[in-house]
Amino acid sequence: MEFPRLLLLSCLLVAVWVLVADAAAARRRPGCATSSTARPWDSKAWVKTPIYRQCYDQATNRIFHHSNKWMKLASHYVLSRDDNKVTVYTIGCTATCEALKNGSCSRTVECCQMSLPKAVRNYEVNFNGELYNTTQIWGTAPCNYITVMEKASFKFSTTYLTSGAFYDKDHARAPVVVEWAIAQRNTCEARIDKTLQYACVSRNSICIRNDAGYACNCSAGYQGNPYIADGCKDIDECLNVTACAGICTNTLGSFTCSCPWGKTMIGNVCVKDNQKSIWIPVVGTSLFILVLGLGGPFIMRKIKLHKVKKMKQRFFNQNHGLLLQQLISHNSDIGERMIITLREIEKATDNFDRARVVGGGGHGIVFKGILDLHVVAIKKSKIVVQREIDEFINEVAVLSQVNHRNVVKLLGCCLETEVPLLVYEFISNGTLYNHLHVDGTISILWVDRLRIALEVARALSYLHSAASMPIFHRDIKSSNILLDNSLTAKVSDFGASRYIPIDQIGVTTVVQGTLGYLDPMYHYTGRLTDKSDVFSFGVLLIELLTRKKPSIYRSDDGDNLVSHFEKMLATSNLIGIIDPQAMDEENGDLQEVATLAVICTKLRGEDRPTMREVEMKLENLVGKNKLVPCTTTPRRNDGDEAQVQYLSIEPATKESSRQYTMEREIQLSSSYPR
Repeated sequence: MEFPRLLLLSCLLVAVWVLVADAAAARRRPGCATSSTARPWDSKAWVKTPIYRQCYDQATNRIFHHSNKWMKLASHYVLSRDDNKVTVYTIGCTATCEALKNGSCSRTVECCQMSLPKAVRNYEVNFNGELYNTTQIWGTAPCNYITVMEKASFKFSTTYLTSGAFYDKDHARAPVVVEWAIAQRNTCEARIDKTLQYACVSRNSICIRNDAGYACNCSAGYQGNPYIADGCKDIDECLNVTACAGICTNTLGSFTCSCPWGKTMIGNVCVKDNQKSIWIPVVGTSLFILVLGLGGPFIMRKIKLHKVKKMKQRFFNQNHGLLLQQLISHNSDIGERMIITLREIEKATDNFDRARVVGGGGHGIVFKGILDLHVVAIKKSKIVVQREIDEFINEVAVLSQVNHRNVVKLLGCCLETEVPLLVYEFISNGTLYNHLHVDGTISILWVDRLRIALEVARALSYLHSAASMPIFHRDIKSSNILLDNSLTAKVSDFGASRYIPIDQIGVTTVVQGTLGYLDPMYHYTGRLTDKSDVFSFGVLLIELLTRKKPSIYRSDDGDNLVSHFEKMLATSNLIGIIDPQAMDEENGDLQEVATLAVICTKLRGEDRPTMREVEMKLENLVGKNKLVPCTTTPRRNDGDEAQVQYLSIEPATKESSRQYTMEREIQLSSSYPR
């Protein structure tokens, strides 16, 4: 029995698509071969090609076949001789492949394979219906098959001989490998012929001639895509553990292999060199002694600097440095100036000289220093506990968002010490506490006290309502009110402050504050609201009126300052508790300030006014004292004296708040605990 006629033609077709034609119908039907895989670096592509068959149809008692079928590839392509095989199944007495060498299916007489000739672009299939008649054996295997396909994709199965499984496996198509090339003069002359576009554009690429033209590949020691700029990348041969048994050094396009000192390379293996080995201990010991003698001090200094650097980094992380960076990252100007190094702080304070200490708050001590030719205040936490660190971070987060003339300005912070450091503008005239609680007459006149109260109210009103997010201070007291040279008030010490979401009116939290100033409802329930600051401000007003210390004051009856003040106001006996200097200097507004203080310190938070209402009330009172001249000699903390004249105090707004009557507003129990 003869082998079905297979014509292997070498024709050219300019188009890049594959033509599948039916000669019997005298028409051409172009079919686009779908590429499932393409590798431009080795000039190959995988497409699907038809499987042709001749079959017996019992219904019509006829044999139908794919005769005179042919395929043409464009001139850029050839069928890969190395990757493809002609695969044939024939059914009958026997199947033979004349002058052909059997391939992977040689174990059965019904199947054989043949290698392709060189440079095949086209082939034609023709079945001889008379020689290959399957009429008598149609019940077992009624079809013969032939195709050109990738040999690696063919896996022989006995079911192919007794069923249509081979044909139906992939919708009558089989994978075939196509090699392609650049079809320009069929040579690599495009590289030197400037009129032609040369395809091997990557450096470290080479031109390879083939039957279709030429292709490109990466040079030895490189891999990648030679058809794009810099597509060929150096191969790091040292990643292959078998490449070198000694010391591998990668080079461009290659590598070197050497042996360590004392060994020599023999057969790609490093073996001990006895002559060199003798000198290793001698030279090593000598070098060690030399390095130890000459470089010992330098090495120790390096080790010490490294330890200091690691310690600073550990403190930076411990002090929530990453969190702080995140908090201020939205503002690059803040980010650039906020972080100050320990070296700058030490220089500014003469290594934290105790002579530089100018005060301390509830959350740290304060040093005076010079930074960038400006006098600054540097606050250092007292206790190294997590709570102090959290309060430090809280203070930075709050003050970085606040910009108000009556709030102390934060200049930066240092995170490289075990104890966090904050750098503020220096307020030179001490605290309100220091000015109030001295023996004898004080430098702050009543009009100044009233103005200071208004400035603190403005700051708190801003924090409660005008800031980007409401902020509750939680520790308003006279020692946290700083005064500058003009006696302008600056609210400070935000370590206990809390952000409150805009959609909330309060938050339950751990109680913080100073006894005597602390809101009793917040103290008992832990519920923090804006009215908690209002209570503390009311205590501050009483302190301005009386010059008594709220934290330690007790009346003869054992009442605290707030309770005693309420009783004295209720009995119209304020003269028994008001500061005599204030009584002499007041301009008819002392009674209203006292009433406002009692309203602010009501037991129930909802009975207290807001800080905005307090601010408006004080604006009205201060407005009555405008254009009141006075001359005084303010007392400075440093002992210096200066003449200060207060001429005009203009209210910030013309609005007025509701008026409070003493009898109706003062209904507080004088015995509730504080």
